[in-house]
Amino acid sequence: MILLRSLVFLIGLFLAAYTFISAARTFVLPRSASVKLTWVVFVSVRKLFNLMMKALPTYEQRDSLMAIYAPISLLLMVPTWLLLTTIGFAGMFWALGITSWEQAFLLSGSSILTLGFATAETIPQTILAFIESTVGLILVAMLISYLPTMYTAFSQREEAVSLLQVRAGTPPTAPELVWRLQMWSNAQLAYDFWNYWERWFTQLDETHTSLSALVFFRSPQAQQSWVVAAGTVLDAAALHLSAIKQSEAAGLSQGLVIRAGNIALRHIANMFRVSYNVDPHYPDDPVHVTQSEFNEAYERLASQGITMQPDRELAWRNFAGWRVNYDSVLVALAELTMAPETTW
Repeated sequence: MILLRSLVFLIGLFLAAYTFISAARTFVLPRSASVKLTWVVFVSVRKLFNLMMKALPTYEQRDSLMAIYAPISLLLMVPTWLLLTTIGFAGMFWALGITSWEQAFLLSGSSILTLGFATAETIPQTILAFIESTVGLILVAMLISYLPTMYTAFSQREEAVSLLQVRAGTPPTAPELVWRLQMWSNAQLAYDFWNYWERWFTQLDETHTSLSALVFFRSPQAQQSWVVAAGTVLDAAALHLSAIKQSEAAGLSQGLVIRAGNIALRHIANMFRVSYNVDPHYPDDPVHVTQSEFNEAYERLASQGITMQPDRELAWRNFAGWRVNYDSVLVALAELTMAPETTW
């Protein structure tokens, strides 16, 4: 019997410790970390939401439903942690002499919720009850302290997404963005724009891997999305580099944006185990922008007075060569987040 109680104590200790470490890695660790427990909760809730979405005919209705997916999943983490911790400590209470599992569970639940309706009988049980109460308070405090940080990052992300509408239309498109940037005719303003988005991608990489729930927080408007914004800016940079005559300095800024965006999107996809082509090459690997779509954008920009590269076929090959780097990971994240469909 002593051996059995010792084994149960160790199992309960492991369960409680695993839960606490999972919470700390989810909410406190300032780096990307794939937490199995968090992943299970989010995937389970997503499956339920996918079933509910089958009954919704329009994208706006599905978007409205998905807007509450991330908040609900996040809030469900606390009862999940509390339940697993309660079960773990109940095992330890039983191992320390509580006569029945029911009494052990009641004492554990009373301790973690600081209700006080059940009391410990011995000093070791009292010490364990104090420890469990402290753990319960810490778990709740983790979420409370996490939310302001997350919403600050969300606000910064969405500020850029909303500002992009001014320059790229609603929904944003790469040709529209290129045209407006060219109309500025100001090298410093263009440099500031690309520098801003290079930093935006860097911040996106940091916040959306360390605060992974942010990936699923949707924009205030149904037709807005951080994934669509990222794709628009990356395509605009690729279009500049491949089809428009410009200085080498401008091309360097746009190349850095594509590099920063590609790294950020891949890191986020890796966090969620999203499958994508890790080593793409054009023309062996196709891109989701067709040559006819590119030609249409080329002709439109040329008709608007923008100086284009004279060889349109070469411009297309160069564009596809840039696009293929981030094409598959961008599409994969759009599917993961259920981003709105847009014309290129």
